[in-house]
Amino acid sequence: MGVRFEELAWRETPIGLISLRRRRDASLGVQVYEVKLDDEYLMSSLFPVAEIELARLGLAPLAGQGLDVVVGGLGLGYTARTALEDDRVGSLLVVEAIEDVIDWHRRELLPFAAGLAADPRTRFVRADFFAAVADGTGFDPQAPGRRFHAVLLDVDHSPRNVLHPGHAAFYTPDGLRRLAAHLHPDGVFALWSDDPPDPDFEAALTAVFRTARAHVVPFANPLTGGESANTVYVAQL
Repeated sequence: MGVRFEELAWRETPIGLISLRRRRDASLGVQVYEVKLDDEYLMSSLFPVAEIELARLGLAPLAGQGLDVVVGGLGLGYTARTALEDDRVGSLLVVEAIEDVIDWHRRELLPFAAGLAADPRTRFVRADFFAAVADGTGFDPQAPGRRFHAVLLDVDHSPRNVLHPGHAAFYTPDGLRRLAAHLHPDGVFALWSDDPPDPDFEAALTAVFRTARAHVVPFANPLTGGESANTVYVAQL
């Protein structure tokens, strides 16, 4: 038998059934961890390259120490874990709408993300990232109006392919301006996308930020035997 599945955790949520599963892929000789929303795949440990690059590319333009960073969407933890590997990061606020996803990390169900929850720089906030931007409350309930040096976002599949219709307004110039209000001067917003670079979204970014660039991040795809790619947008005030 080539593949065996184990459901590690699951929960009904307002947007559907979220589940974490582990499978043994005998053809690749690895344990694969996957997050699904109903029957839709959200992320897999087979393809972590762009989630890792989201943190690296997003933090690269910043100078100085004691950086305050927000990660929107926890998932398998690759982006948050990579951010903590940068010793310039002084605090990491992880905004995640689903408590169970936070619990996966507190219980250390994901071996490659071990230490994320225990790191003293990390704090989890159970909240809707998009609602926090739209209503102006900000990301840190303990410090209203707090600004950050970087916001790294990985929730939707792309600016055009969102998980909930209510997210779409975020990807407009008005939505991005509301996000920018939570950044320090020279602060960075970085976004993961499963789609190729989108000229319309790049135009929305340049309407708000001083610089904006779409990085194509290629990676080996063991399922196809070829190469696939994601996009990481990086915009700086």
